[in-house]
Amino acid sequence: MNRVEAIRERLTSSLAPQSLEIIDDSHRHAGHASAGGGGHFTVSIVSDAFRGQGTLQRHRMVYAALSELMQQNEVHALSIQARTPDEN
Repeated sequence: MNRVEAIRERLTSSLAPQSLEIIDDSHRHAGHASAGGGGHFTVSIVSDAFRGQGTLQRHRMVYAALSELMQQNEVHALSIQARTPDEN
């Protein structure tokens, strides 16, 4: 399974998004020594799970869903846009 598919699987099972877009930006960070081989991704996610949550909590929810991939150094960096359906 590639990294984008792994991210999609974990976010879908954890947050049941109505909309999910994942962009692999790793090529823009080639040679970034501190990445240690992990990828850079932009995630745009719309989910009811974010209702009543502030930006920081929404980001924590995304990070929690992807924690295993981050610990395995599959994901090094994320740019996150997390919204509810009403904010979309």
